[in-house]
Amino acid sequence: MARPSRPGLADRLRSLDAAAGAATGRVDPELVAEALGVVRRAGQRLRFSGAATVVALAGATGSGKSTLFNALAGSEVSTPGVRRPTTAHPTAATWGDEPTGELLDWLQVQRRHHVGAPGERTELDGLVLLDLPDHDSVEITHRMEVDRLVRLVDMLVWVVDPQKYADAALHDNYLVPLREYAPVMMVVLNQVDRLPPEDRHRTVDDLRGLLDREALQDVPVHPVSAVTGEGLAQLRTVLAGRVRDKQAVADRVGVDVRSVVERLRRASGTTAAVQVSDRTVAALDDACARAAGVPAVTEAVGQAWRRRGRGATGWPLISWVATLRPDPLRRLHLDLAPRRRSRRELEAGIDAAHAPTAVARTSVAAMQGVPAAQVDTALRVLADEASAGLSHGWAQAVRAAARSRTGDLADALDRAVASTNLQMHRNRRWWTVIRVVQWVLIAVVLVGLAWLGADVALLYLRMPPLPDLAWRGIPAPTALVAGGVVLGLVVGGLSRIGVEIGARRKVSTARRALLGKIDTVTRELVVHPVNEELDRYEKVRTALANAAG
Repeated sequence: MARPSRPGLADRLRSLDAAAGAATGRVDPELVAEALGVVRRAGQRLRFSGAATVVALAGATGSGKSTLFNALAGSEVSTPGVRRPTTAHPTAATWGDEPTGELLDWLQVQRRHHVGAPGERTELDGLVLLDLPDHDSVEITHRMEVDRLVRLVDMLVWVVDPQKYADAALHDNYLVPLREYAPVMMVVLNQVDRLPPEDRHRTVDDLRGLLDREALQDVPVHPVSAVTGEGLAQLRTVLAGRVRDKQAVADRVGVDVRSVVERLRRASGTTAAVQVSDRTVAALDDACARAAGVPAVTEAVGQAWRRRGRGATGWPLISWVATLRPDPLRRLHLDLAPRRRSRRELEAGIDAAHAPTAVARTSVAAMQGVPAAQVDTALRVLADEASAGLSHGWAQAVRAAARSRTGDLADALDRAVASTNLQMHRNRRWWTVIRVVQWVLIAVVLVGLAWLGADVALLYLRMPPLPDLAWRGIPAPTALVAGGVVLGLVVGGLSRIGVEIGARRKVSTARRALLGKIDTVTRELVVHPVNEELDRYEKVRTALANAAG
């Protein structure tokens, strides 16, 4: 199975840029600025000629840096002097016909010298050699110039002398802090001609051992003498090889990227984000439902269904008493009866059962007191779960995201409750059938009463009575009155059972509908912002992994 190819330098820079941008406000701003600076400098450097390799000679006062520079250039380009510090401004020597003007302008190096005649070919073609000011100069502007150019050049050559090769200023301020740049650094021990032959190997070995103890094993040491020319040929060969393979620019930029990526990863974190569990979201929904008055609404749904059902299906002579009590849903401004749809709703295909009601607010108590405290606790639990394992900055951002829209929560919950279709108008057709039956029975009772009344009137008027009809020995008028009343009460009692069953179902249906609306609100105002922050964290984590190569 083929191994996936590693991302190229351009892809790594794009990933670092994306990671730094997304980490803004979540990671140390100085580190983010440094990462963006690396991307900016790398982009600028890569836009210039890839054939040019910028090598800087850096060293302390008296190390013979300028003399070595002149020896490599083959002429006195940088003038050594007695006055300290000797080098005040960087000087450039270039080899080959490749244009380097824009590159040196970017480096802000004004003193320039082209080595060799036009068209002349040498092994150092493509080299841009800089002679930097002394890093231990008493002039702060000189040291600032060294620090500036150390961040920009492709390769660093540290020139030391036998007397000060262990100088703490060099090792503590430059070599050790820059140890990750070992692939693009070398140390040149100059002035070896001043050492007796028996001391040369000992001095080189001592310098080598010092670098090894500072974790600079990959930094080569080259003994030379700029005055006698000893070791210069070998140094030129090494420089020519670095120029020829054209890897110094990519190596330097790669180290810059790798260095800042590692620090960003430590600061941002590499732990995978933990998604908010459904149980935690359900707990938040439950707390918000209590705060929004869902229990009170569902209780009102049951009471309203019982009131309306009993009024519609009970014995008409006594069921009207139930209508004297106020309707619980209308009292809460939640009488969500279907309404006529607007033209826009008709065109959008919104059916009447799901059309929003005209009521935008309820009279349910606002979120406060104990329910509000329960919502706050649920929010804290959700934020803590989502931010578990994240670095401080990201954890703070996740917690802030969880509460970023809580100011809208109470209003949104109230709107959700007010706009929920509780379907109180559905499953009531059997009420109509029972109502018809009840009125038929009332008519039967009235017929019986009229029959009895007619018998009494005829008896009073001494007129012949109506035919004497009976059912199982019970006079027909009496059977009609008693039967109508008894059957009406029985039908009302049985209907009461059906209404109660329906009320429980309505309560369950209303609870599901309300919780669905509550869940929509909490996901929009709480869970979604948290997930956006976690997605942002994952984007940074993935981008940094790609940038690391």
